[in-house]
Amino acid sequence: MKNKMINRILKFKNLYKLLIFIPLIFYLGKRSYIAFDEGFYALQARWILDKGNWIIPLWWDEYVLDRTIGLQFLIAKSQEIFGRNMFAAYLPTTTAAILMLLITYKLHEEFFNKKYAIISPLILATTYVWFDYSHLATQDVVYSCLVTIGVFSLVKIKNKDNKFYILLFGIWIGFSFMIKTFLVFVPLLSLLPYLFIKKNILFSKFFWIGILIGFIPFLSWALSINPYLEKNIIFYLVEKFTILSNKNTFTNPFYYYFWNIPATYLPWSIFAIIGTIFNLYESKENKYILSFFPLILIGILSIFSTKTPYYTLQISSILALNTYVGIKYLFSSKRFKLIFIFITSKIVPLLIFSLTFIYYFFFKNISDFNFKENTFLILGLLFFGLSWSFIKHKNSFKEILISLIIGPYLLTSFLLHSGLFTDRSRELREKMEYVSSLDIVKNQEIKVDKSGIKNSKSQSKIIRIALLTPILGEGLESIDQLKKSELAWSTEFKEIQNNNYAYEVIYENDILNPWKLIIKK
Repeated sequence: MKNKMINRILKFKNLYKLLIFIPLIFYLGKRSYIAFDEGFYALQARWILDKGNWIIPLWWDEYVLDRTIGLQFLIAKSQEIFGRNMFAAYLPTTTAAILMLLITYKLHEEFFNKKYAIISPLILATTYVWFDYSHLATQDVVYSCLVTIGVFSLVKIKNKDNKFYILLFGIWIGFSFMIKTFLVFVPLLSLLPYLFIKKNILFSKFFWIGILIGFIPFLSWALSINPYLEKNIIFYLVEKFTILSNKNTFTNPFYYYFWNIPATYLPWSIFAIIGTIFNLYESKENKYILSFFPLILIGILSIFSTKTPYYTLQISSILALNTYVGIKYLFSSKRFKLIFIFITSKIVPLLIFSLTFIYYFFFKNISDFNFKENTFLILGLLFFGLSWSFIKHKNSFKEILISLIIGPYLLTSFLLHSGLFTDRSRELREKMEYVSSLDIVKNQEIKVDKSGIKNSKSQSKIIRIALLTPILGEGLESIDQLKKSELAWSTEFKEIQNNNYAYEVIYENDILNPWKLIIKK
């Protein structure tokens, strides 16, 4: 009887651990896409379902051969199963985010112990860059989850009898290649010091079987798409890699990540840095994963010409673990504990309160945020500052951990349910809801005049407009291809209004500018 009661309590405790992440992961309100990159992938997924083409990534009727169809396939398959709605479109990212949190929990157990294991995934879930991209329908969290699975499987391999984890370490490589192609070599190179210690893994047949299994999706896709191409798909992917390797619009200086990581990993940056350095001087095997792996990866990414904040998401779980180590070290340090308590309980709350009041009195009325967004943002910041202000020198380690987590937890929860990280194109969505309600639009196909896609602004708008268009038609080379009574999105405003009475502007608005909805009379 006593054992049954204990088991029930443990099950409830595990359920509680899952429930605590719901406000950080799930959003049931209205959503809208940003254009790049999630809108682009979502639009390609829409064309997969509209055209029944599960092989070739499209941009209207043109082939897009600079990437695989991995994420678009996942979004389309999710919408095919669960309905063509936005919740289903985000499901691949949401699933990967949940799995990544679970693996972070298991990694904490592996490196430290079960005590406070919930802290590391909570740190990860409240880290700005991870929280941001876990609510975008892009490749980045899916890919980062696969890398984290690879790291976890490597850590779990203790000897040659761990066949499942050796197999898993092979599988993640191929799956990652299907999502991010050549970027998979960055974590592999970063893991070389640890792989040197466990080099027997590479001689295991289960590793190579795993490699083969992992590459089945890519090989199947490559064999399916090649008959439609002039040359093998791998050459097109190499061309894209070459462009990214050379100077382009995403080229940043070598020191980019030295400021970008501290900025995007707020509010945990300083703790993560301290924990990484602390683990570097540890004599255990842990340093190869907790310190060498992220540092080498950052070094490789710094050499690469293209630099973006989401490239470092693949080490975000490791940095969350290092954050825990950094907090524990500062709490235990006789030298730094007073400084740690003073900064977190006094300086940070003062800074947050000051920024909140400055925003409320000087910037609230000139921002594009609505009442709900402003309210949730301000409340989240105030709760964050208040939570950290309760930290005292006499507090136990557990009490300090709770105070540190509650602030970012409440802030990110409020931000998520304000819509700021989910309804990112709210004004455009609202205008398109009105357009969709027009009688002339109902059950009518709307085509797109591709000649209006002249720059990144017009492209960004038409991606989001197309995704919110109820019945999306084909792309036109010009509006001259329109037939009588057909609708289209076009940018040829002056010509239509002043010179050509064959067309009529049905709807125009500054939010949708430069695009207008027209009809051929």
